[in-house]
Amino acid sequence: MSLAIFDLDNTLLANDSDYLWGQFLVDQKIVDASYYAQENERFYQEYKQGQLDIMEFLNFSLKPLADNTLENLYQWRSQFITEVIQPILLEPARELISKHQQMGDTLLVITATNQFVTEPIVNLYGIKHLLATIPELIADRYTGKVSGTPCFQEGKVARLQQWLQDTGYNLEGSWFYSDSHNDLPLLKLVDHPVAVNPDDVLKQYAEQTNWPIISLREQRCPVHHFK
Repeated sequence: MSLAIFDLDNTLLANDSDYLWGQFLVDQKIVDASYYAQENERFYQEYKQGQLDIMEFLNFSLKPLADNTLENLYQWRSQFITEVIQPILLEPARELISKHQQMGDTLLVITATNQFVTEPIVNLYGIKHLLATIPELIADRYTGKVSGTPCFQEGKVARLQQWLQDTGYNLEGSWFYSDSHNDLPLLKLVDHPVAVNPDDVLKQYAEQTNWPIISLREQRCPVHHFK
């Protein structure tokens, strides 16, 4: 019985939920379309290039949470999940999750995308444990600030280490699945790192270190790496 850790965006999903949430806000005319779409794209490209200033991005991405009521936010999120997220859930990802569940592993999603967006997505996959960037909430209103350490790059390692300390789990026999070179600090920490539809930097690193490289975009989930 081991810990099976999953990145979310472009790993268990066929796209990036953080980016798509921003586009959804633009499409629904909840935010200024031209400015928000341009900045959303800029931050996404910086993320893919490994150049993202996480605090600058969070100041941008959490502002719509602070600018609107919880009632409206929950309504929009429900629509977002139905219209945008459900079509990009991956059946091979479900198969992989099921495989780990059958092995008796404890499943955990760890993602830089904020908890407001990701919590219902992780629930759709039936995974109970989630570590995500936490938007500060005071008196039923988001402040636009971050609570604690952003769950990004080395921050993922810090948040995971704290979670292990709090829960009593450990990394013996652990797995981590990710598509992004931004997750190399955590991939290097687990016993079984797996590159999933990796970006070019991660693919090159995985090839050099003989890490398994799999795709969750295919019809059948590859399970040969479970040896």
